Amino acid sequence: MNVAIAQLANFVGPSSGGVKTALDALGRGYVSAGSRRLLVVPGPVDAVVSDGVNKVVQLRGPRVGGGYRLVLEPWRVIRLLEDFGPTSLELSDKSTFVPLTSWARRHRLPSVLFSHERLDAMLRLRTGWVRGVGHGVGLLYRLLARQFDAIVTTSHYAAAEYPAATHPKLHRVPLGVDLDTFRPDHAGAGQRGRVLRLVHVGRLSREKSPQLAIRTAMALYERGVPVQLDVYGDGPHRLELERLAAGTPVRFHGHLPERSALAAAITRADVSLSVCPGETFGLAVLEALACGVPVVTADTGGGRELVDQHCGAWAPPQPELLAGAVLELVGRDRDGARRAARARAETYPWTASVDAMLRLHRALAAAAAGDH
Repeated sequence: MNVAIAQLANFVGPSSGGVKTALDALGRGYVSAGSRRLLVVPGPVDAVVSDGVNKVVQLRGPRVGGGYRLVLEPWRVIRLLEDFGPTSLELSDKSTFVPLTSWARRHRLPSVLFSHERLDAMLRLRTGWVRGVGHGVGLLYRLLARQFDAIVTTSHYAAAEYPAATHPKLHRVPLGVDLDTFRPDHAGAGQRGRVLRLVHVGRLSREKSPQLAIRTAMALYERGVPVQLDVYGDGPHRLELERLAAGTPVRFHGHLPERSALAAAITRADVSLSVCPGETFGLAVLEALACGVPVVTADTGGGRELVDQHCGAWAPPQPELLAGAVLELVGRDRDGARRAARARAETYPWTASVDAMLRLHRALAAAAAGDH
C-alpha cells in the first residue's frame, strides 16, 4: 500500500542540522518506495520547490531567536493539504502546527508526532531550571497524546519523557546515517603521531552542551596530554566558547555545509566527543562511527544508546571523568576500535528508519480507511 505523507516541520533554522537531515532522508525514502510526499517548512518568504515528484513548500514565518523560524498561521497549511490529498500527517512540531490535528481528525486523517527533542532536558540545559520542569512537560505530553494517533521517538531516553498513559501510542524508530558519505578513509584516518586529535560536531548552543566537549579537551591539556580539539558547527554561543578556550589547542572551524567535507574532517580524528547528556538521538555520534571514529559520550542521553564497549566509551557529564574515558578509549587497540565503530554504524541504515516509518503510516492509513 503506497501512502501520501505530508511532513510538517516547524521551529527550524539554519543550524537545525539533525532535523533537516532526518526530514530529507525520510522524505527521499518515502518517494523511492513509491509514496507521495509533501514537506512544509517555515522560511523568510513563501516559496515552492518541486522536482516533479518531491514538493517542498516554504511558508513565511518570523524569527523567534537563535536563527529559528516559526509559522504563526497554521491555517495556511490547510489549503496545501487539501490540494495534496495526504493519507497521513507527520508533524515535527509541538507548537503552532498542533491545531492541524483537529482538522485532520475531522477529515479522518491520522497524524503522527515525530518527537525529535526531549523538552525537559532541553529546558534544563538551556535555562538551568530543575524544579517543576518535569511536571509541566508531563502535562503538555498528555495533551499531545490526545491530539495525535501515534508518537515516534528515536531512543529509549526520548521515550522516557512521556507519561505512562501515553505509552500505547509510542513507537521507537531510531534514525539512520548516510553510510556512503560518512565512511572510513583508511589513507588519512586518524593520526598516529604524538597529538591526540579530537573532534566535536554540533550546534554551539547551550542545550547541546558544546562547553562540556571543550572543557573535556581542556582537562586533557591540563593533564599534559598533547591534544587538539577541532570544533565544527556554529551557533549563538560561539564567541563565549572561543573565550573559554582561549590559549588552549581548541580550533573553531564553523559550519561545513558540504557533508563530504565534514566527513573528511571527522575521519582525521582519533576520537569524537559527543557528550551532551540531553541528546535524544545523536546523529553526530552515528556520523563519527560511520567514519570509523570511536566516540566518547555522556552516560545519559540517546547518544549513549548508540555506543557499545567496542566502539566507544562513556562517563558522567563531567570534564575530568570524560577525559578519563577518552584516555581509556585511546589505550585500546586503535584499529580494532575503528573497525568496530564502522560496524556499529552499519546497523543503522536509513532504509531501516524509512521502512519502520512507512509501516506505521500504512497501518494508520489502513485503519483510518477501515473506519469509513
